[in-house]
Amino acid sequence: MIAFAAAVACAGCAGSTRGVLSADHAPRACAPDTRAADAGNVAQRLGYPADARLLILHADDLGMTHGTNVATLHALEAGLIQSASILVTSPWLPEVAEWARRHPEHDLGIHLALTSEWPAYRFRPVSGAHSLVDKLGYLPRTQAEVEARATRDDVQRELSAQIELAYASGITITHLDSHMLALFWNRELFASYVEVGTRYGLPMLFPEQNVVRNHQLDLNARLRLVDQIIGITPDVPHAEWRAWYERTLSQLGPGVYEVLLHLSADDAEMQAATEHIDPWGAQFRARDLAVISDPELQAFVKAQGFQLVTWRQLARALPQGCRGPVTGSTQQMP
Repeated sequence: MIAFAAAVACAGCAGSTRGVLSADHAPRACAPDTRAADAGNVAQRLGYPADARLLILHADDLGMTHGTNVATLHALEAGLIQSASILVTSPWLPEVAEWARRHPEHDLGIHLALTSEWPAYRFRPVSGAHSLVDKLGYLPRTQAEVEARATRDDVQRELSAQIELAYASGITITHLDSHMLALFWNRELFASYVEVGTRYGLPMLFPEQNVVRNHQLDLNARLRLVDQIIGITPDVPHAEWRAWYERTLSQLGPGVYEVLLHLSADDAEMQAATEHIDPWGAQFRARDLAVISDPELQAFVKAQGFQLVTWRQLARALPQGCRGPVTGSTQQMP
């Protein structure tokens, strides 16, 4: 089982640690900051009214396949989405990196992965960490396997290695999130995610408030920038997808929200990669692409008065004491 310190706060948030993280690093809290810029909720700290509704339309799994890249990068360029996160463990990372170097203005996070769930399409860890692989050398297919075998050092080493690979590829990282949300549900994995993210000074997507509360970690509350994650499930009939999104979004009160999307063409590569997990496979991803490309849904979002924002903007709502460099090397957050 993973062994972690009992409490993790905003570790190292005044700066950034490059490379592998020290196993005996003592977490420390963000420096208090009482200046007016840090007052109020996230919307207010960004200059919006307290009752504003901020929304990020976001795509996961960038880099998974060429079809994923084509769909997601087009959506970013066309303004259909505000953000995407990259599976740096996947084989199509170089194509994403080449685009990212030409488009540093776009929001690109790292979709930190400790699992590789598809039977015929597997990832290996960037760090080669021994406790994070199955007998064939791939990342485990399930979170349960990670929890049973992974060591604290290997988890933090791998998360750091994925971030460093992105930086080495020339990608400007705007935030971190978790593949399959696998880093969210286990207390020790979540603690490691927070520690690595704050050492790099990177904004992080957090799970629901009750999940964080159950982990009983001593976290700076203002590290949370998104109040709720929204995502459709395969049981919703395709013909009802736009109506589902419109109904769900219309019921939201003031706050910050992220809609999780998975964009791809329903092509042979994606069909083969996800063949044995069909509900979340090629057809599901093509439907997500179709609904987010629907001009009527895009018009509905605007008519509802949502303020579309990016993670780059949300980063400015972090407490001053937690705003470190966004990279492990030389780039700085705008």
